[in-house]
Parts: sequence; structure tokens; C-alpha cells
Amino acid sequence: MPIFDLAVIGGGINGCGIARDAAGRGLSVFLCEQNDLASGTSSASTKLIHGGLRYLEYYQFRLVREALTEREVLLRTAPHIIRPLRFILPHHRGLRPAWLIRLGLFLYDHLGGRRLLPGTSSVDLTRDETGAILKGDYRRGFEYSDCQVMDSRLVVLNAMDAAIRGAQIHSRTACLAARREGRLWELTLADNITNKSYTVQARALVNASGPWLDSTLAHIDHHEGREHVRMVKGSHIIVAKLFDHPKAYIFQNPDGRIIFAIPWEDDFTLIGTTDLDFHGDPGQVAISEEETQYLCRAVDDYFTTPITPADVIDSFSGVRPLFDDGKSRAQAATRDYVMRLDGGGESAPLLCLYGGKITTYRKLAESVLEKLASFLPPMTPPWTAGANLPGGDFAPDAVDDEIARLCTTCPLLAYCHARRLIRTYGTMAFPMTRGLADPQDLGPHFGGDLYGFEVDYLIANEWARTAEDVLRRRTHLGLVLRPDEVRQLQAWMEGRIQ
Repeated sequence: MPIFDLAVIGGGINGCGIARDAAGRGLSVFLCEQNDLASGTSSASTKLIHGGLRYLEYYQFRLVREALTEREVLLRTAPHIIRPLRFILPHHRGLRPAWLIRLGLFLYDHLGGRRLLPGTSSVDLTRDETGAILKGDYRRGFEYSDCQVMDSRLVVLNAMDAAIRGAQIHSRTACLAARREGRLWELTLADNITNKSYTVQARALVNASGPWLDSTLAHIDHHEGREHVRMVKGSHIIVAKLFDHPKAYIFQNPDGRIIFAIPWEDDFTLIGTTDLDFHGDPGQVAISEEETQYLCRAVDDYFTTPITPADVIDSFSGVRPLFDDGKSRAQAATRDYVMRLDGGGESAPLLCLYGGKITTYRKLAESVLEKLASFLPPMTPPWTAGANLPGGDFAPDAVDDEIARLCTTCPLLAYCHARRLIRTYGTMAFPMTRGLADPQDLGPHFGGDLYGFEVDYLIANEWARTAEDVLRRRTHLGLVLRPDEVRQLQAWMEGRIQ
């Protein structure tokens, strides 16, 4: 039976980030995920790498500072899937006063040591193009920077890099039980594809199963009384593009919530999020009619173009696994990560993770390994701050150069196709497209610009097993493929995998 230094339960951003960091420090790592990578909370975010402007109101300065610093670290690490985005904050006379907003934005500009992104500026909405869609009573506003991310791809890239560095990544593998055998953990696992079970051993165990943390812990030996996850549901809607410029909007609602309206995949606008306490199976989470209406109303308060539930093209919901800090409102519960260590000494250690933001996953991973260092073999120092994720080995301002280079090396690709491949795979698009000389080399066409050569790459390199894996978590092409094309893709993938 193999003995790993570290076992991780959960294939979301935190689990895969920990696996990558640990493998890069010379540890032997095993990670299991009961479904597809990023199939839970990590693919249901607002798709932002940001400091969290509204967290300043709750005096979470350490969290905001760390997130702002990480924002530029991650932009350098993965410039293919993370890109700068400017946000327009229209001033609302009846809500937060202008002086408070200016103070918050001043702190936002200076807390994290900003280098790559431009700072805050004022906007005359009666003259600027961003004011054209706004109702006439919004005349002034503020503009600031954050970043947009393909969240599920960030997870997959961390898993890929972990595997490159020796980690064993097992998606669609459930941990049925974990029990202590002295200073070792013994995990009983079930492969959901082959229906075979097996066991592995590890010196330390991390429960990074997100909203499934409590249910997972029920099958793990533990000594201490445990905290509970506060599950908070966040939902988003996607509609046809509402404006033509490349900037996003951040709206203040009378209930204190913040709503974003963000350009999405060229032809759409992403709107969210909600904040509601959730009780039930996080695998069955879905947007409610009330949430859809709430998001539509929030946009209608600002935009001249009204939207209704009938305009919603797609929606998604996720459950944030927050630490239950006793706050009465879901929106006020801390987004910071919390670690709880169980065991140690003569007993194998278990570390449970609560909360966390996708922006701070890398720092969380470093904190986890620092917490477990005394139970693990000697490790090399932290390393991920200066290391690119797969495909991200170019400067953040060189994306257009990489697109042009791909068009030159593979003339068969249309510009828009090459652009999507670079913005999805970065420099990995070059070996993926090598050898594409004639149209038949592309393989079957499934709709949009998705062809067999790309799906083959995803099966071989990114643990993709179903059409949903490809269309919702490796790409966002589910927005453009018809149902019959999705069925065709699923049937073809089943034939390739068997």
C-alpha cells in the first residue's frame, strides 16, 4: 500500500492549490475529488480576482490587503486566464456618500502594493461611454481596477501543475472513510468510473471539501469538537450583451448588497451575486425564481435597458463554505479562511479548511503547509509566487502577441479561434495545434469553434470525461452549442474514452 506525505480531499481551488504547492516542495501528494475538478463552488464564482472592495466596510483589512497583493501575483502567474478589468461605480446619492467611496477606493489602491494595474479615477457619466446605458440621474462615478478569471480553469491548471510535479490527482474518486492507524491515515477510496475501491495511506490529511466539509468529516476519525460550515448560496444570471464597451459595473443596492454586471465571453453579460443562507445538499443548489427577479431588479435600477427573467440565457449557483462566525447576515459572514487542526503528536494530523476566496487560494496553500510542517518531511521553501501556471509563461501585456504568433504558426485557425485558444490555454495552444495543416486535421466539428483536436487534448491532459466537463468547466462554449451538438459531443467522448 503506497504511503503519501499528504492526502487532500477536495478538487476545488483550495485542494488543487495545496496539492500543487506541496508537490513543488518535494512532498508526495494524493488528491481525490468525488466529481469533476472544480465541479462545486470553484466554478460558481463571480469570475473575479479582486481585493473585495465591500469587505473594507467590515474592517477586514488583512483579508483585503492579502487579496490585493495576490491579485497581481496571479495576473503574472496566469495571464492567459486572468486579465485586467476596469469597473465603473456609479454614485448613488441615497446610499454610501461620495467621501466614503473615495476613502475606500484610496485604501483599495494603496493597501496591496499595486504595480501592474491602473489606479482609481473619477468619471463624468454624462460624457463617458460607460454612462450611455445608465439612467439619467447617475451623473458621476468612479473607475477602478480588478481582474477577471476563468475560475474553473484556474483549478485545473493548479491540478495539472501538481501532476507535472509528481502529485497523483484522482477525479471522480470518493473518499468513503479515513481512519487513523497511529501516525498514519488510511483512506478508503472508490473510483466512480470503474466502481473499484482501494486504500492509500498518508502522514497528514487535509479536508478541503468545501461545502461538503461537514458530511466528509462524518466519515473521518477526529478527536476534537468541530466547527460547522455556514453554507451561503450565491447565484448569477447570464443575459445577452447589455453594453458594447469592455468595462464592468458595480452597483450599490439599498439592502447593502453589491451587484456586478460584467462583460462575458464577448456576447454576454454576467450579473451577480446573491447572498443567502443555504441548507441542503450543495450538489443540488440552483438559482431560485426570487433570486432571478432580485438580480433583474438590481440591474433595472441602474440601466435604461430593462431585463426580465425571460431574458436569462443561463444561470449558475454555488455554495460558499464559510466559517460560521455568528454574524446574523449572510453577506456579513467572513470570507477569510480558517484552519482547524485535529490530532498531531502520536496521532496523525487532520486539517480542516473553512472559507477562503479564490483570490487568496495560493496564500492559503502556503499557510496549510506551514501549519503541517512539523508533521511532514523537510520541505523546500515557498515557491509558487514566482512560478507560472501551465500556459502562462508570457507577460500579462503580451496576450495579443501570443495570439498573433498562433495565427502565424497555425494559419488554419481563424483569428477569433486563435484568440479563444490563447485566452484559454495560453502557450499550451501551440503543441495542441501542432500538425493541424488541413481542415480534416481539426477533427469533428461540434459547434461554435470546438473541434475534435481540442477535445482530445482535454481528455488526455485535463481529466475531461463528459460534455459538461468540456463545455462548462474547461471552456464556456456551453453558451453557444445547441442541445443536439452537446449530445453529439457526449457520444463522441464516450467512444474516445472507452
